[in-house]
Amino acid sequence: MAARAQAAGKRVAHQAGAEHHHAHGRGLLRRALRSGTLASVLSTLMVSVFSRFRTGAAAAGTNAASQWLWYPRARRVRRASPRYTSVGYGIHHASSLWWAGIFEALRPDHAPPAGRAMRAAGVAALAYAVDYHVVPRRLSPGFEHRIGAAGMFSAYAAFALGLYLGSRPRRGHAGVRATRRRGAPSAPG
Repeated sequence: MAARAQAAGKRVAHQAGAEHHHAHGRGLLRRALRSGTLASVLSTLMVSVFSRFRTGAAAAGTNAASQWLWYPRARRVRRASPRYTSVGYGIHHASSLWWAGIFEALRPDHAPPAGRAMRAAGVAALAYAVDYHVVPRRLSPGFEHRIGAAGMFSAYAAFALGLYLGSRPRRGHAGVRATRRRGAPSAPG
């Protein structure tokens, strides 16, 4: 009888662990969606500003990312279009979410602000290194020719800022976590 109870207890513990792991995965995806979206929007804004300044066309830099599908033509298209601009932004956004997943796996929500900032800057630097020194040219963002060196720095800095801002703990959530760390009982609900 004791063996049967022990086996049932192990099953319950295993199921609880699996549910916790699944919930953690959903939380990671939700956080990556938030920080990745903000990083994508802010970096695209910088690409657009510098592209407008250097080429006279704000969409030219975003269009370049569509080179994944339309290389090399995408790098020369200046005007906004569904074919180049939408696809270019979609590729950039998907890449941003992927990098945000890596960033969020580093648990920035458990770090002080300086730790979150360092993690965001590190992931942005890694993204740059991979984008321009690892993957084939066709799979790079492609906007470097449209925005120049200052634009590149600004785009990746804005990307890091988006990761950082998107990873800020929510007000109520951080307070509950801090209370639990001090050993105080958590509030119901």
